Amino acid sequence: MSFIQLSNLTKYFAGSNVPSVSSLNLDIEQGEIITLLGPSGCGKTTTLRMVAGFEHPSEGRITIDGKEIFSRTQSLPPEKRGIGMVFQDYALFPHMTILKNVMFGLNRWSTREKKRRALEVLELVGLEDYGNRYPTQLSGGQQQRVALARALAPKPHVVLMDEPFSNLDAGLREKMRFDVTNILRKANTTAIMVTHDQKDAFAVSDRVVVMKDGVIQQIDAPKEMYRCPKNCFVAEFVGKTNLLAGTMDDDLQHIHTHIGKVTLPNKWQERLENVQISIRPEGCRLTDGGAYCGQVERVTYGGEYQELYVRLHNEPNLSKEPMLIYAPVEQDVEVGSIVSFDIKPELVALVEN
Repeated sequence: MSFIQLSNLTKYFAGSNVPSVSSLNLDIEQGEIITLLGPSGCGKTTTLRMVAGFEHPSEGRITIDGKEIFSRTQSLPPEKRGIGMVFQDYALFPHMTILKNVMFGLNRWSTREKKRRALEVLELVGLEDYGNRYPTQLSGGQQQRVALARALAPKPHVVLMDEPFSNLDAGLREKMRFDVTNILRKANTTAIMVTHDQKDAFAVSDRVVVMKDGVIQQIDAPKEMYRCPKNCFVAEFVGKTNLLAGTMDDDLQHIHTHIGKVTLPNKWQERLENVQISIRPEGCRLTDGGAYCGQVERVTYGGEYQELYVRLHNEPNLSKEPMLIYAPVEQDVEVGSIVSFDIKPELVALVEN
């Protein structure tokens, strides 16, 4: 039996006959870090709030460590669910020292035990020397670690994190992804995070749950989700891609598209007539004498790479999007130049509409 089970979880808000979350089923193992990923309004935060006890599900069942915390017949209050919460704005008390902030939730502990545990988790998050400071004296990243320490202090079954990196600048955000993951691993804590940012989700998670309109679209490890998205929505949401319509060859491993024949990484199980494929831009490698050739319409400098928008010679139809290709930053490519490239099958995936 999984450590956390969300079974047929559904939520209707008053005045709406369309569910915010619809028949969601998710099993989470102990020590696993899961991220609910999706655009605004997809139901990810509502799902987190139902687990926390801040929202009452319309249907379904929630169990944690074999204990039923919500069903038709009962609903445990948030404080009895064994859950630690890290809010988007950290929710630290400005008038309390860092040590007292971390001690705050340890209501049933003796003063001596509170202090010992608070110092223990502050050491875990690397802030053992900051106990006498106040939140305003700390950086954003340090405040986030205090919030995580406070969530971990009562030794919860699971830590819930709502957009924990959204208030951080780009450089600090990357560091905190590593720090938070490292802290959770050291504490062997099960965690569920909510974000709309694909990079946050992929950097932190064992598995990612992509949601749309209250429905789970795909559950997978980050690498598998990126390489093998289940449908067009997932393919576009977890990174830039080229979506092409086509027909499958009789050999079950090639797709005929408007840019030519594209190779799948493996043979398909059965022949399909009309299909969609996703081709990641880094799967298109510039090379002399490549199988595909076209004219560069636009070049965008992305820092780590250049984005080339290429109109293929065999597809002059301007109603179709040009191919997006990533090129090394050191390679000189000008608008109007002719380039050729090959497509690596490993970054081609058959997707549902």
